[in-house]
Amino acid sequence: MVASLRRSRFVRNVLVVASGTAGAQALTMAFAPVITRLYGPEAFGLLGTFLAALAIVMPVAALTYPIAIVLPKADRDAHTLAKFSACLAASLAALILLVLWAFGEVILAALGLQPLVDYMWLIPFAMVCAAGQQIFEQLLIRRKAFKSIARVAVAQSLTLNSAKTGLGAWYPAGATLIVLATAGQALYACFLWLGFRAALPAGHQVPEPPEPSRLSMWELAALYRDFPLFRAPQVMINALSQGLPVLMLASFSGPAAAGFYSLAKTVLGAPVLLISKSVGDVFYPKIAEAAQRKEPVWPLLRKATLALAGVGVFPFALVVAFGPWLFGLVFGSEWIAAGEYARWLALWLYFGFLNRPSVVAIQTLGFQKFFLMYEVVSVVLRIASLFLGFWVYESDLLAVIFFSITGVFLNCLLIGLTMYKSIRLNM
Repeated sequence: MVASLRRSRFVRNVLVVASGTAGAQALTMAFAPVITRLYGPEAFGLLGTFLAALAIVMPVAALTYPIAIVLPKADRDAHTLAKFSACLAASLAALILLVLWAFGEVILAALGLQPLVDYMWLIPFAMVCAAGQQIFEQLLIRRKAFKSIARVAVAQSLTLNSAKTGLGAWYPAGATLIVLATAGQALYACFLWLGFRAALPAGHQVPEPPEPSRLSMWELAALYRDFPLFRAPQVMINALSQGLPVLMLASFSGPAAAGFYSLAKTVLGAPVLLISKSVGDVFYPKIAEAAQRKEPVWPLLRKATLALAGVGVFPFALVVAFGPWLFGLVFGSEWIAAGEYARWLALWLYFGFLNRPSVVAIQTLGFQKFFLMYEVVSVVLRIASLFLGFWVYESDLLAVIFFSITGVFLNCLLIGLTMYKSIRLNM
């Protein structure tokens, strides 16, 4: 069994991507005890609020067309789709800039997020950078250049965390973290672009397929219209539902509470990114190829989900049992409240960790409309859970607890429905 796993190209590719993610997360965790003592909960709360707001508008950047880059059979079509995504991102970022110029302050004031007014001009720039990051990452995934992705993750993490530490010793404020987070998006996109150029054949020519496609940008945009119609709204709704706790904590309980939540989510996101993203990046082209060959995808989906269940159970259980003590020990006594949040978030994020293969399978199997409806129901239930905690019980901790329990239920539902649909597809 162990020998067969070692020979598996899928497992080797997962380990390559995971090594890069692991290196990046290890660097982040190594710097974290210093960074948390430099900046404090208020600064982290301001950063978390900015990132939550940015994540909500991020899907607008290229309307999730970059995710479709892996799907065309012809490389020429994939590169045409990448160019279309870049043009779309630049156009929509300009539109967002105009909206912020006209209504930005009014919108943020209505949401109780006035501290973000000074930083809202960074949002369009960050959107373009994030779109570039998605485009080059998907091109690398298409070429199965997983080593390049791994190296980029480590280089970006080292550079960004070194900058946070160095500038934090001089000006430890939320503004520093926000500017660096935006610069980090640009840096990541540049590193991925360099990795993509290195992965091209000699002369940097796009290889011609045996039967080159003649589809134009607009024909490809129409062919993959499910992504802007269903995937982009789904991603936006999901970002809204996940960012709501930070935004509502900042609005109702202040930046420190948002900072506690942001740190807890960041720390627990480390194992999620370490394994689930690595599996997703490798699993996506594999399941896409299986679907193109009309092969059953249910066995792949089941094995990947069970593997993640075994890998994740111990670290998440550790946080549930000892969260406050661990956070106080590692990050300082002022972060114990973040550990209390973390022990409840661990329940939700464990099942979110397991649903990565299901999320990847949805876009390949054409279940985007179903996924959009699922996300609409999800955001309604999550908003209701937060309102229950904030307004009925007037407790930020209970709001986080209700939100996490709702997340457990929703992730289990998604995994079950996706597996059921994948079985039905091949019947």
